[in-house]
Amino acid sequence: MAATLSRPEIAVERRTSYDTFDITTLTPHLGAEINGIDLAVPLTEDQISDVRAAWADWAVIVFRDQHLDREAHKAFASHFGELHVHPMSNRRGLDPAILVVETTADSPYTAGDGWHTDVTCDAHPPIGSALYITKTPESGGGDTLYADMYLAYELLSPTMQTFLEGLTAVHDGAIPYVGAYKSTPPEGGYPVNEHPVIAVHPDTGKKVLYVNSGFTSHIKGMRRWESKALLDALYNHIAATPKLHARIEWKPNTLALWDNRCTQHHAVWDYYPNSRYGERVSVVGDRPTGVR
Repeated sequence: MAATLSRPEIAVERRTSYDTFDITTLTPHLGAEINGIDLAVPLTEDQISDVRAAWADWAVIVFRDQHLDREAHKAFASHFGELHVHPMSNRRGLDPAILVVETTADSPYTAGDGWHTDVTCDAHPPIGSALYITKTPESGGGDTLYADMYLAYELLSPTMQTFLEGLTAVHDGAIPYVGAYKSTPPEGGYPVNEHPVIAVHPDTGKKVLYVNSGFTSHIKGMRRWESKALLDALYNHIAATPKLHARIEWKPNTLALWDNRCTQHHAVWDYYPNSRYGERVSVVGDRPTGVR
């Protein structure tokens, strides 16, 4: 079986049936809940193959009612690549593959409270992130929004698509880690790297919009005011186009795996003074490449 997404800009077929589990889709084009897999035990080759296929189809996949220790969490993420070490791992004193994502009444900020793609300041940013939430706010809230960067590109005019395909953007880790989080940079500073404004997903071959308000500082070769105007327009396109979005309502012991190469996400901090706790493991792959 397959679901067909049809609109003037795009027609895409995605599977809704897999051999080793059932799914419930979040939207017609982005996000699916996988039912019938226990991530605390080793997956079979057939299950791994189906999970990879569902991830390629839906970009954000959700697993409910999971009971994982850190080793099981890392073992699952390892099916998708080498584990990523976060640039702020120098100040955590924990397993370098584990990023704690905790917000309490005493937190000065919540990580990810704004549209972004994870750690695009790295030369090889995470290709995927697996967030395991074990505590959710008593009052409700704390959802995460996701945006489809395939569709964000496809909804642009052909003129804008062609213009953007020749551009390169600078991504700077100091923007969130120093500017927002007030952390002390490691020796040599946080990473700064360049990536194409329009990248090509290495597995699907499809084009994606690859700038984000969390890390992108400017577009090379433009005056600052030109770069700011263009980036602000693209950020507004992402944030203000609801049909790009899917939403995860977290419940305790939920794990979500998302594809950083073709999505952005926004952790909604609407639950003060309640708390939310989770841990994230990410995987790395190839450096983003542009249109050739």
